Amino acid sequence: MAARAKRPRGPCHSAPLTQVARPTRPVGGGEPDPDPVTGFLSWCRRVGLEMSPKVVVSRQGTVAGYGMLARESVQPGELLFAVPRAALLSPHTCSIGGLLERERGALRSQSGWVPLLLALLHELQAPASLWSPYFALWPELGRLEHPMFWPEEERRRLLQGTGVPEAVEKDLYNIRGEYYSIVLPFMEAHPDLFRPRVRSPELYHQLVALVMAYSFQEPLEEEEDEDEKEPNSPLMVPAADILNHLAHHNANLEYSADYLRMVATQPIPEGHEIFNTYGQMANWQLIHMYGFVEPYPDNTDDTADIQMVMVREAALQGVQDEGERLRLRERWDFLCKLEMVGEEGAFVIGREAVLTEEELIATLKVLCMPAEEFREFKDQDIWGKEGRDEDNLTITNIPKLKASWRQLLRDSVLLTLQTYATDLKTEQDLLSNKEAYASLSWREQQALQVRYGQKMILHQLLELTS
Repeated sequence: MAARAKRPRGPCHSAPLTQVARPTRPVGGGEPDPDPVTGFLSWCRRVGLEMSPKVVVSRQGTVAGYGMLARESVQPGELLFAVPRAALLSPHTCSIGGLLERERGALRSQSGWVPLLLALLHELQAPASLWSPYFALWPELGRLEHPMFWPEEERRRLLQGTGVPEAVEKDLYNIRGEYYSIVLPFMEAHPDLFRPRVRSPELYHQLVALVMAYSFQEPLEEEEDEDEKEPNSPLMVPAADILNHLAHHNANLEYSADYLRMVATQPIPEGHEIFNTYGQMANWQLIHMYGFVEPYPDNTDDTADIQMVMVREAALQGVQDEGERLRLRERWDFLCKLEMVGEEGAFVIGREAVLTEEELIATLKVLCMPAEEFREFKDQDIWGKEGRDEDNLTITNIPKLKASWRQLLRDSVLLTLQTYATDLKTEQDLLSNKEAYASLSWREQQALQVRYGQKMILHQLLELTS
């Protein structure tokens, strides 16, 4: 559901840091479990979910909500818990798996999430669902903090320039489309399986956010071509989604034929929290998909985007001659043909590396080369033969780029900075004033961290291109 182009994708998701996990009132009615952890651990034993005696599920001592702590010191390679595949909640394991499989063609969608969401809608309202004790550890669905639940005005005001409002708008459009064209007709066609109370666009919206934040996606086999094969459908992994996230995590989920195993990757001292990772995720991705950020400078995977069309505009600005403007657009069209740029793509800049190195090198090269060189370049189609290895664009060697390249990159950064509603100094003043920062709402603090991290990367580029 969340569109992410031109940046690495995390292999899996798990529980967001900032969601307030409370006993969830069953959708079918009834009172929430007053002791959900005990019920969940008893359920784990029944379904064969093996948990190390060295770990404990708790809300005390965690960064937020439920988490997992080491009750004894843990060494790298030690098994923390193992989840049998029969305990996973997926379209294949749910109680209506046969129906979902038979209707698989009718349930196809852009996101690929519809079968899992229907499985959740059914199991949530079923009093005898196998996964009821697992649901009791979920956060209260009405308290999810993804920006898609913020008022539009607040979302745009706080996150302007970050890329989040645009991503959320695409999500909301896709969610509405899938619900009314696929999900609701399916539920209405099977009223015995879906009570009226779960035929709700609001509940569906909440479950999409929950799947976005809590589900895992099993990686393709190494011999499978990721460009040709569709990714595996998401699934819910009890116990694994209790773990909170840090860029510097100390555990990782491993997949095998019969079990999914959470294994320690770092020494974990007694009393310390166990953290999984969602992959290399920038703060804008974390707040968009999970509802939280890592405060600056903790997220070493943070990035800033320069929209590809912004580089085109930077090249065109100040060019008055119509012939020259046409020649620049011809070069842009050539880059589009090479699939190096696109109208909705972005160049992704990290703290230490350009993550879209090949695309940015190609764009700077083609837009800045002399006219005669471009004619030869285009006519001989030599890009694939020599252009890709000619330069190595890292943060440290940006000052070594040709002067014309540096100037175009600098102009693009300046245009990008103009898309934010505030400047870097305003953000720095807020962050350095503890009293002023504490007076901000939680959403204002999270958005400030997103903006500040991006602007620090962009200002570093300004220094390197000066």
